[in-house]
Amino acid sequence: MPYALLRPLLFSMDPEQAHEKTLEMLESANTAHLLGFVYAKQALPTECMGISLLNPVGLAAGLDKNGEYIDALSELGFGFIEIGTVTPRPQSGNDKPRLFRIKEAHGIINRMGFNNHGVDAMIDNIERAKYQGVLGINIGKNATTPVENALDDYIYCLERVYPYASYITINISSPNTKNLRDLQSGDALSQLLDGIKNCQMRLANDYGFYVPLALKIAPDLDLSQIDEISCTVLDFEIDGLIATNTTLSRTGVEGFRHGEEAGGLSGRPVNHQSTLILSQFADRIADKVDLIGVGGIETGELAVKKIHAGAKAVQLYSGLIYKGPGLVTDCVQALSGDRYG
Repeated sequence: MPYALLRPLLFSMDPEQAHEKTLEMLESANTAHLLGFVYAKQALPTECMGISLLNPVGLAAGLDKNGEYIDALSELGFGFIEIGTVTPRPQSGNDKPRLFRIKEAHGIINRMGFNNHGVDAMIDNIERAKYQGVLGINIGKNATTPVENALDDYIYCLERVYPYASYITINISSPNTKNLRDLQSGDALSQLLDGIKNCQMRLANDYGFYVPLALKIAPDLDLSQIDEISCTVLDFEIDGLIATNTTLSRTGVEGFRHGEEAGGLSGRPVNHQSTLILSQFADRIADKVDLIGVGGIETGELAVKKIHAGAKAVQLYSGLIYKGPGLVTDCVQALSGDRYG
């Protein structure tokens, strides 16, 4: 069924229920070997963080938090897939309702709170998956872990997922875990990245292969914070930077139903700010750190703009909810035609 016909049904449901139903339908379609006929994988070879990608259009973290649908999602044409955010221990996240559509603005507000089944359950799912492509794993801290002990949670997850990941994303930018964004600045960021980088190098020696690290940052940064993060990322030789996570701003959704709900705003309203932040980081570090652009991509043209702003690759999530899986092909085709300006 074309997504344009399916969307009204999904949008008549509770957003979190619709999310789960969509993934279940994708899984059923994949089991019936239908997805590969509808969504052909298009090649646009790209290198990012030293990794060879089939194409530069990836799935952002958050859609498949536990790695339960890797095989089905891989049939939609993505060049890479990122799962998570996962934490050391299972946690239920914040109270429901915690996911809201702002349909008039093509926006979404979530305050999920890293709900997931824990890193061990994710690894079980990865081991069952047949997918052999590029897999990013996004890691975070448990809500009950004090922020001053956050490094312990990141190290635990890093050690567990290292042999399964093509790259690992350090998520310190979700607005829905108390004090998490405090880790983006000053000594807190330096101490965190120092510990994580040392662990990465130890694991690379133990396993005999190197898994790149990416840092996912918020769009709600001023120029001094951008300068500080840029210097710290360079100091600790972080391989990639993902710009950006959701925003606390409500620009573009004022006056709309659910527009004032607490949580992070994603989708069309965050596109301009996330692309601006991306370009500002690119000006500072793109010659040494590969950037991945995410935030409000709902057309191929907007994917091209992220690349022109300095990204090596892009990721989709909210745009898929409003435009459907065909958005992946649209973005790859636009980037292929542009290559890249």
